[in-house]
Amino acid sequence: MNTSLKNTARLLGAGLRALLILTVVCGVLYPLAVTGVAQSLFHDKANGSEISDGSGTTVGSSLIGQSYDLPKRNPDDADEAAEPDLRWFQPRPSNGLGSNSVNQRYTLILSGATNRAADNEELIGWVKAAKAAVVAENSTPDHRVRPQDVPADAVTSSGSGLDPHISPAYAKLQIHRVAERNHLGVERVAALVAAHTEGRTLGFMGEPRVNVLELNSALKDLGKG
Repeated sequence: MNTSLKNTARLLGAGLRALLILTVVCGVLYPLAVTGVAQSLFHDKANGSEISDGSGTTVGSSLIGQSYDLPKRNPDDADEAAEPDLRWFQPRPSNGLGSNSVNQRYTLILSGATNRAADNEELIGWVKAAKAAVVAENSTPDHRVRPQDVPADAVTSSGSGLDPHISPAYAKLQIHRVAERNHLGVERVAALVAAHTEGRTLGFMGEPRVNVLELNSALKDLGKG
């Protein structure tokens, strides 16, 4: 009996020591080491890839798209569709899973696609309506947008519904409208778009793209200049 108790006590002691050591190593030292490496080598990414405006105020993350809409006439009306604020470059549509009443800057509760087939009548209706809106909103007295000039990303949402980027073609399509609404020269706005156009990753992965939040932050600073 005494031997059995001693063996049991020894096993319990070994288990408690292992628990204590693993708790310290895995629950304290390892997280501290990973956090330290992330903060020292990847500070911006570790903190959410935040974007700041010219005044140093954080305006969002470069990884998550934002909407640029006018205030609703009736904020309590869930069925009222917000109208786009045409002073700004507009992102891709975000026809996803629902509205977010907590943070109106993001229009989705969850990250997800519309899950509709290419021949779905509702999706086709969305695309046609979005295309007509893009043509009407971006046509100015001096520049007429043709339906065939509207790129696919201007009328379709991404797989996540939160894509922060648009194609250079969609950004260029909006230049005349943005310039007119902000009383800026077309050349200045075009140069801004060119400066914020990113190439393919490593030169061959993905497509050229423009981060809408970064572009609009630069546009805001340009308007102050």
